[in-house]
Amino acid sequence: MTTAAATSSSSSSSHSHHLSPAFPGRAPWGTASKLRAWQQGAMEKYVQEQPRDFLAVATPGAGKTTFALTLASWLLHHHVVQQVTVVAPTEHLKKQWAEAAARIGIKLDPEYSAGPLSREYHGVAVTYAGVGVRPMLHRNRSEQRKTLVILDEIHHAGDSKSWGEACLEAFEPATRRLALTGTPFRSDTNPIPFVTYEEGNDGIRRSSADYTYGYGNALADHVVRPVIFLSYSGNMRWRTKAGDEIAARLGEPMTKDAVSQAWRTALDPRGEWMPSVLRAADQRLTEVRKGIPDAGALVIASDQDSARAYAKLIREITGTKATLVLSDDTGASKRIDDFSASTDRWMVAVRMVSEGVDVPRLAVGVYATTISTPLFFAQAVGRFVRSRRRGETASVFLPTVPDLLTFANEMEVERDHALDKPKKEGEEDPYAESEKEMDEANKEQDEDTGEQEQFSFEALESEAVFDRVLYDGAEFGMQAHPGSAEEQDYLGIPGLLEPDQVQLLLQKRQARQIAHSRRKPDDQADLLELPAERRPVVSHKEMMELRKQLNTMVSAYVHQSGKPHGVIHTELRRVCGGPASAEATAGQLRQRIAKMQEWATRMR
Repeated sequence: MTTAAATSSSSSSSHSHHLSPAFPGRAPWGTASKLRAWQQGAMEKYVQEQPRDFLAVATPGAGKTTFALTLASWLLHHHVVQQVTVVAPTEHLKKQWAEAAARIGIKLDPEYSAGPLSREYHGVAVTYAGVGVRPMLHRNRSEQRKTLVILDEIHHAGDSKSWGEACLEAFEPATRRLALTGTPFRSDTNPIPFVTYEEGNDGIRRSSADYTYGYGNALADHVVRPVIFLSYSGNMRWRTKAGDEIAARLGEPMTKDAVSQAWRTALDPRGEWMPSVLRAADQRLTEVRKGIPDAGALVIASDQDSARAYAKLIREITGTKATLVLSDDTGASKRIDDFSASTDRWMVAVRMVSEGVDVPRLAVGVYATTISTPLFFAQAVGRFVRSRRRGETASVFLPTVPDLLTFANEMEVERDHALDKPKKEGEEDPYAESEKEMDEANKEQDEDTGEQEQFSFEALESEAVFDRVLYDGAEFGMQAHPGSAEEQDYLGIPGLLEPDQVQLLLQKRQARQIAHSRRKPDDQADLLELPAERRPVVSHKEMMELRKQLNTMVSAYVHQSGKPHGVIHTELRRVCGGPASAEATAGQLRQRIAKMQEWATRMR
């Protein structure tokens, strides 16, 4: 044997001796595969094309980690690379990657910070923040040995300009780069390193994935659970920064600011909305555990104070303590691991469990945060969809907020990251320009609001009403009080069902509700008794149309009456009640529009 051959043989042995014989990379690839169909398909495409850069988009829960480690094993086994670097968004995920790799014989050091790497390791697991601090360290490592870089949730490399630049600096010399994400879309236009963008017919460049496996495909393959969304509305009352007290029903047509304030009021732990929803979610968890005995539930909170308050409420409601996970807590990773390995019922977290963290037994969620980006929503819901056996369902409780219901109804829509905004301002959103004009009009024409900074926002009271169930793009149910038989009908849906059985059961539940409603005397109908599909949640754009209509009528009346805009708006508020038009609900705006029509008729 020649020296070169001996070196090659030694290298092969050193890279593969840790790998399990059952793992696809140890045997000739394909002979010992236990991969899912999409993972197999992605591997076949990669092996055939041998690209330097590869972007795999797979829905949360589909098994991106398994695919990436299979590929890493193959590349090590075939001497394409000599070492692996995994870049993850958080410290917890960095450790999770190292543990997953160790199970199949790839040893990654999750504590690496600098200097030579021990020979027992095949590579390192680091965070994007860590790369941002020392990009040249990782560049030198990539230059010294042939390196595979796995960029987990690659959209995080666009979180800040410095992180993106650091990743480019560090891994430009890498032999192979594998980018992974469950949600490639971002709300900003920061370019993501090592991602290919292609220009569409509209002139906008969008990310182009090499392999995509969406939620719809994963659901059809029984790789992920179907998600049942249970939405709750209810009456809210709060005090604005201007000192006005406003009452509105969550889910009613409102301005964007009013929706935000009503939403904050609902999530306030001192009101009645959150305790009611947590009770309902706990009842749902009890039902789910009949079929999934170790099922767990998670509340995703907006901030640490709210998280602590929700944990206290859960203890009062259930009599058992909830696991509390706070991002700046040094024991957070261990708490998540302990909860994952236990059969405890509840966990409360701020953001730490919103992305990538693997707790497969989570089956019930409460979305108790005011973050309303599609990226965060998809990652949050992704915590509950990982299927362990056929028939498991996931249940997520939501406030009746237009954006959230839209996201819930579009679970199967695949999005790409758009790098460009439309050339003309307002082109992406046809209402953007008129919205700015209306905001200015309200500032100029409504009464003087010079005292608005003397007060701070304050949630005063809230109540919950079961509103609807969203499943597979359809909406079911009629409004019902917490604890009512109608609400229990939906909370009691079995936790083990095939997707088509869920649909059928929801249709039967709604038909029963409608039949029961028709038998009741009219004076007993204290809630709006219409099926969900006939109670559309009006969007902010539709609210803009109402405000635009009112302001157009006020302008016309100015010419008829000779009175200033501000005087007319103030008189409308005096006669009809309610706050300035920027804060008014759809009902209040419609009432003012009707009053304007009445006044205009009298002037003729």
